[in-house]
Amino acid sequence: MKKLNKSTQKLLITISVIVVLYIIIGIMDGTGNLSSLMKGLLVPVCAYSLVAVGLNLCVGYLGELSLGHAGFMCVGAFASAFFSKTFVDIIPDGPRFLLALIIGTVSAALFGFLIAIPVLRLSGDYLAIVTLAFGEIIKNVITVLYVGVDSNGVHASIKDMMSLGMEPTGKVILNGAQGITGTPRQSTFTISVILLVLALVVVHNFVNSRTGRAVMAIRDNQIAAETVGLPIVKYKLIAFTLSAAIAGVGGVLYAHNINMLVANTNNFGYNMSIMILVYVVLGGIGNMSGSVIAAVVLTLLPELLRELQTYRMLIYSIVLILLMLVNWAPSILEFRRKHGLTTSAFVERFKKTKEVQ
Repeated sequence: MKKLNKSTQKLLITISVIVVLYIIIGIMDGTGNLSSLMKGLLVPVCAYSLVAVGLNLCVGYLGELSLGHAGFMCVGAFASAFFSKTFVDIIPDGPRFLLALIIGTVSAALFGFLIAIPVLRLSGDYLAIVTLAFGEIIKNVITVLYVGVDSNGVHASIKDMMSLGMEPTGKVILNGAQGITGTPRQSTFTISVILLVLALVVVHNFVNSRTGRAVMAIRDNQIAAETVGLPIVKYKLIAFTLSAAIAGVGGVLYAHNINMLVANTNNFGYNMSIMILVYVVLGGIGNMSGSVIAAVVLTLLPELLRELQTYRMLIYSIVLILLMLVNWAPSILEFRRKHGLTTSAFVERFKKTKEVQ
């Protein structure tokens, strides 16, 4: 039997933990021990985890800092919601959601590809600034856009709803700053978990493929990679496009979990981009399971501390600082390695326990 490498073992452990948690949450829900607040957070947690996994692919393996993944999430959310709202009475629920998922993912990937062509010629702070600007532009364009559908086709305007010039039987889909209302709520916790696991598997296979190894070689030393004949632009485009597509999947889940989809700063703006980056940094750059854990903890924590009111954000800030120290402080990292408190040490102990049994 072929021995699994460390990255595959870590992936299997991560998936196993996700499945166990899914079963536990299902049992709690079935027995009535899960609050309505926690139920409402299950899908958003998975959506944010997906976007964090996508950004970690860009930051951790491509080596480029992007602050525009909230924009890709926004593209996926609005493209899928527009489709679902338009065909809500025409296509059955199951096929419609599947098509919406495909449309949202492809739309985000397309925008990622188009943005990557000029942006990846930059690096460092300049790339971060340009991707941040892209996210803000997408959000602001959607905010001023009015789109409706009637028997004559699609009508669009940036003035107001009345300027669409639709028939009386026409239907407004995107209503400017009010966004899209009445999107079918088809995102379930089960679908979200399946998509999260699929994203982890896709990223793992990509990283360990020939293309993934080429991307990491470019990250480590671009000049050396060019010297041996690697097509730098091609591999960067592939990685960035895949990263944007995964963020688009998160946007689809988010859009189909709420009744009113609005492109504001908290949902898809600068604040969201920074929060996703925080998930990646705290979870460990290049560590996909860490990004998922950080997204879960930092999404649930403010809500769990809501009863504390005044001290809620203070405790949240302290937890952020402690997580940063545990993951990045040299002295604490040395202590963890010395006492076997790292992920690799836990994996080794787990393997030894299985061998003894």
